[in-house]
Amino acid sequence: MLSTQLRTELANQLDAAERGRAPIGPLTADHPDIDVVDAYEIQLINIRRRLQDGAKVVGHKVGLSSLAMQQMMGVDEPDYGHLLADMEVFEDQPVDTARLCFPRVEVEVAFVLGADLPGAGCTEQDVLDATVAFAPSIELIDSRITDWKITLPDTIADNASSAGFVLGKNRVRPEDIDIKSIDAVLTSNGETKAEGRSDAVLGNPVTAVAWLAQKVESFGVRLKAGDIVLPGSCTRAIDAHPGDHFRAEFSGLGSVSLQFK
Repeated sequence: MLSTQLRTELANQLDAAERGRAPIGPLTADHPDIDVVDAYEIQLINIRRRLQDGAKVVGHKVGLSSLAMQQMMGVDEPDYGHLLADMEVFEDQPVDTARLCFPRVEVEVAFVLGADLPGAGCTEQDVLDATVAFAPSIELIDSRITDWKITLPDTIADNASSAGFVLGKNRVRPEDIDIKSIDAVLTSNGETKAEGRSDAVLGNPVTAVAWLAQKVESFGVRLKAGDIVLPGSCTRAIDAHPGDHFRAEFSGLGSVSLQFK
């Protein structure tokens, strides 16, 4: 376990990398003894700093919850990060790639919570009972680690490589759709880039949200009414470049788009 001082130093490095758009080498290269607990504590140092500066937590994300993403990143378990209000992006406002390091997009079915979730004992039924709607979403991910050369502790420390999210306009109640069989197609500039289905996320996105509720409690965090939860990507992540116009279509759920300049 790393010292508090070293955790703070590494958090500072990640914060500077994000603010300056100057990626750094993997934390685990110089500190191979970093474990998952260290990494989450490093993440929380930067989240608390942003909250002190006026940011607001609006939800959480599960990362690396599909086999495709675990294989792509070379890891074998999910992770989580925080979603802040200033991370929300919008369909009608292109994202400036110059403010990012290595942007990618992921296709996700977002959960909108209408009630608080329990922590350690959270079940899938608890998640369904607390969810007021599903929504089409695209997550914007980015790595402050050079060329995405990450291990699990590297991405956890880097707020699960999160950079932004956009929600489509549609909202569908859980009782009106089968969350395990939503087909998703991602196109860019009219060309199909990825296809997947919602059950690529741990067999059921609800499972990912229940895992998240249990996981965050050990770090003093809870999932609350009003939160947005992104359970993980239905497809592999796709690189984003200036001029790209992504559109994700979800069967029975609607669509969402995201542009880059």
